[in-house]
Amino acid sequence: MRIQTARLTAGVLLACAAFVAHNTAHAASPTTPSTTAPASTASSLEAEQDAAFKAAKAVQRAGPADIVLRDQAHLQLPAGYVWVPTPAAAQLMRSMGNRTDDTFVGVVFPADDADWMAVVKFVKEGYIKDDDAKDWNADDLLKSLKEGTEAANEERAKRGIPAIEVTGWAQKPQYEAASHRLVWSALSQRKGSTDGNQGVNYNTYALGREGYLSLNLITNAKDLDKYKPDASKLLGAIQYDDGKKYADFNSSTDKVAAYGLAALVAGVAVKKLGLFAIALAFLAKFAKLAVVAGGAALWGIAKLFKRNSN
Repeated sequence: MRIQTARLTAGVLLACAAFVAHNTAHAASPTTPSTTAPASTASSLEAEQDAAFKAAKAVQRAGPADIVLRDQAHLQLPAGYVWVPTPAAAQLMRSMGNRTDDTFVGVVFPADDADWMAVVKFVKEGYIKDDDAKDWNADDLLKSLKEGTEAANEERAKRGIPAIEVTGWAQKPQYEAASHRLVWSALSQRKGSTDGNQGVNYNTYALGREGYLSLNLITNAKDLDKYKPDASKLLGAIQYDDGKKYADFNSSTDKVAAYGLAALVAGVAVKKLGLFAIALAFLAKFAKLAVVAGGAALWGIAKLFKRNSN
């Protein structure tokens, strides 16, 4: 297995993974104003990405493998998948233009040519009450998601990364109370784009006693149905350790999160905590809530970890 740095296809990457093209400048239409970075910036980004790919290659693990997820759970990584742990994974994400923090655990790639990746995080914010799931409004959640994405575009611009926008739901938020699993999926594109090329993030969450694990599968919108089974397979391969499960919660001793389940979709907790109008505080909380934290991206990143016969 080796990393390849082949030409990638333009697209959009959401929620914890954003990738800047090696050849974004070539993707601009002669009749469309370019939103790409200057050549010197592109060169610097390419060097940063190459170094990150090498670091990831050095520590990648191919399934089947038992992956420890902090002190919380285990991922029984199936055959056909590749795991890259942090700090190498965090280096890779930063080279893609994405913010990372101490919640970031690692990234799963397919071992073949499939165009997707899955970002794994654990947010230790306490036990998240799920009773608000019965009352949430999908339209309100989408509005909050769009606002948060727009707020993060200023940071993208500073790095020469084109702005993105959320265009709608690929799947409205759904919560399974019995398994304590949440799923939602948003569509996105480069801001103002008219080429119809949309990206999608398929977010799955597993609630635990002390917080939640998130597995965010990122792919092309047209391929979402094809790769949903991969997300389900990986989510099913995650099991909380004894004492860390949602059912192990002790109301007498355990911390309860300051926000509810809706915050995991679109940062509703930010508004409830009065931080929405404060840009820096909003962006910091935004990342912790695992809402949109991506930027310009190029499809085909999974091919960087494809299996080879040699």
